Amino acid sequence: QVQLVESGGGLVQPGGSLRLSCVASGFTLDYYAIGWFRQAPGKEREGVSCISSSDGSTDYADSVKGRFTISRDNAKNTVYLQMNSLKPEDTAVYYCATTPPGSSCSQEVYEYDFWGQGTQVTVSS
Repeated sequence: QVQLVESGGGLVQPGGSLRLSCVASGFTLDYYAIGWFRQAPGKEREGVSCISSSDGSTDYADSVKGRFTISRDNAKNTVYLQMNSLKPEDTAVYYCATTPPGSSCSQEVYEYDFWGQGTQVTVSS
């Protein structure tokens, strides 16, 4: 079965950390740029970070720069999002997604054509 499965979400206090994982099954991630997105209640889905397939270059939304780190382990067919210094405004459902093969890293939702089901991140005291 071809799918992306996110995990690692949960409830964390402000200032805490979480590491999200995005595991692909049924296909290899090697040829795809991977993006992490989030959607808070009542808000549009927004790009958080992305990592390219070619050179591993990364990009981050301004709101998470210096706090979040994206990485990929092609051997494990997995992409990670390390989230540190979490804030209440980071609360959202987090999704990973892939672009068509060979596409560039992008923070735009419309560039991605295959999505996971999401994992909830709640930052609250």
